[in-house]
Amino acid sequence: MKTKKLYLIGSLRNDNIPAIANRFRELGFDVFDDWYSPGAHADEEWKRYEKKRGRIYIEAIKGYHAKHIFNFDYQHLNESDICVLILPAGKSGHLEFGYMRGLKRKCYILLEPDSDRWDIMYVFADGIFTTIDELEEELKKDL
Repeated sequence: MKTKKLYLIGSLRNDNIPAIANRFRELGFDVFDDWYSPGAHADEEWKRYEKKRGRIYIEAIKGYHAKHIFNFDYQHLNESDICVLILPAGKSGHLEFGYMRGLKRKCYILLEPDSDRWDIMYVFADGIFTTIDELEEELKKDL
């Protein structure tokens, strides 16, 4: 039986991503979180580099770097059976989540602790959880 691949979506600035990924690996998932490796300031460094080259955003997003990173994530999104959006997350993370819903994949959201923000469109999720323990119990059903 094939190991299910889980695409972990989150923020480069969330120090908890590696630990959460490891917990899901311990459950038996093939977890994709390699997007985390460039570090918390990867997007700012890319922007700074492109500005030094004299490029504006519309030009930079069409460049080799942007295409390479997009294709890297896109490949793994397409190969994944499940996604988990760890909040807080930015625009890219929410777009990835929406793409996975469009593929009819299982999609879960782990809310950030003590958040006062409520979002109606999270109804798209197959499950919304306030603790990682609750989320893990649901994920066990997907193995």
